[in-house]
Amino acid sequence: MNRLTTPWGDLDLARFPEQPRDTLRAWDAADEYLLRHLAEVESESEDSGGGGVDLSGRVVVVGDRWGALATALAPHRPVQITDSYLTQRATRANLLRNGIDTDAVRLLSARDTPPERIDVLLIRVPKSLSLLEDQLHRLAPAVHLGTVVVAAGKVTEIHTSTLKLFEQILGPTRTSLAVKKARLIFCAPAGESARAGTGPWPISYTVPEDAGLGTGLTVVNHAGIFCAERLDIGTRFFLRHLPRQRGPRHVVDLGCGNGVVGTAVAVADPAARLTFIDESFSAVASAEATFRANVDTAGPVEFVVGDGMATVAAGSVDLVLNNPPFHSHQATTDATAFRMFTGSREALRPGGELWVVGNRHLGYHTRLRRLFGNCEVVASDPKFVVLRAVRR
Repeated sequence: MNRLTTPWGDLDLARFPEQPRDTLRAWDAADEYLLRHLAEVESESEDSGGGGVDLSGRVVVVGDRWGALATALAPHRPVQITDSYLTQRATRANLLRNGIDTDAVRLLSARDTPPERIDVLLIRVPKSLSLLEDQLHRLAPAVHLGTVVVAAGKVTEIHTSTLKLFEQILGPTRTSLAVKKARLIFCAPAGESARAGTGPWPISYTVPEDAGLGTGLTVVNHAGIFCAERLDIGTRFFLRHLPRQRGPRHVVDLGCGNGVVGTAVAVADPAARLTFIDESFSAVASAEATFRANVDTAGPVEFVVGDGMATVAAGSVDLVLNNPPFHSHQATTDATAFRMFTGSREALRPGGELWVVGNRHLGYHTRLRRLFGNCEVVASDPKFVVLRAVRR
């Protein structure tokens, strides 16, 4: 846990799930810059774009990483819109940690219908340009000529393409000076013209012939899904080497993304019971769309937005398929992968298996051998490795 100093007081904040040894903070310089601008706290080195924002109207916070912005602005009863289940959990926990009623912030997912009117729109620029595009299209009808639009991000997150999206969808856009490697974006909504048109998402494609069990499947991607316009090479490698057992087994596609891996298993083994899990609302929506596009009849299926295997009963799973992320926003970390491995071990029945695909350099085999007492290399190439660990 760390303490964030805001213009309205200090806050104790933590990421979710909270890990005592985690050195990563629940906010960064971009959050601090945005909050200072809103409170009209300026220094000689900053260009806050005029400073001071009236927060008495409907305030909407989009892309808040760990709830720092929503917690700081809780007295103004903001609406938080995020694609991350973990962000929602972090926001609730941080509100409670600071003695704030959780009802002070209305939590919406990126798949929910946004408010009909927005007076102050605050955006943390996401890593995915497609997610930003989709969000701006969804929010544009609620924006009016008097809406204050301010976005924030690290300098490395804001590109010419980022500014073009604001220009094209909302209106004239400019940026602030950089402070502590962070920058603000100011956008002046152009009124009705900003509301014209709809975004291109979701999109779909057909899996090419060299993708093992996935060959020929239709994949549906909502905005923000990794490698949304084509099959990424890691997933392609995994599909070529998936286990081919058949029967009424319980299979979990953990960190499912667009669900192509679990769907490939469902098509090959109609008797299998599938569970798709991801912390991204858009990912789970994509997985369900992919599954429905390819599977007419199958065993029971469940789509879960959640924190890894937290909701899966211990000893209830026969096979976990996992392509774990090794980034948390801009930070590189194996903490998420390790929690996925630990949760999988708890959920697997004796003899159940965890299959993992990852970049060779990540060294997942060491973690798995320590946790399961065994780890087998199923397949490898110069970039990727598929590993198998068995619950004893």
